[in-house]
Amino acid sequence: MNGFPLKIVTPDGLQFDGIAEEIVVRTTTGDLGILAGHINCIAPLGMGQATVVIDGQKKYAACIGGMISSVNGSVTLLPTTFEWADKIDVERADASQMRAKAVIADKNSTSTEIRMAEARLKRALIRKNVANLK
Repeated sequence: MNGFPLKIVTPDGLQFDGIAEEIVVRTTTGDLGILAGHINCIAPLGMGQATVVIDGQKKYAACIGGMISSVNGSVTLLPTTFEWADKIDVERADASQMRAKAVIADKNSTSTEIRMAEARLKRALIRKNVANLK
């Protein structure tokens, strides 16, 4: 399979810079898969699993927020958060999930607190699901 240059850069720094054969990410409108020779495009990222094929091996990550661009054969992924499956702290995700559920269940929580807790819960569940794919 042909490859393409891929850079994954987060606010924490460079996560990957090399050749990939495929990348699939969740955008705000659904999943986007890119192979070598993809047309130029740019899309906002949603919250979900990213799958990257490197040297014929699938690697998984939790990928949340940001942008992806494919320009002249090179792909740049600029997520707000990107965690490879083997680097996810499952205990931290469990704790975040429990805190979010407590806020959602609390009758005194404001609508803003509930929306923030729902987003925190979704991020925790994504991280836990991706961590199981190691």
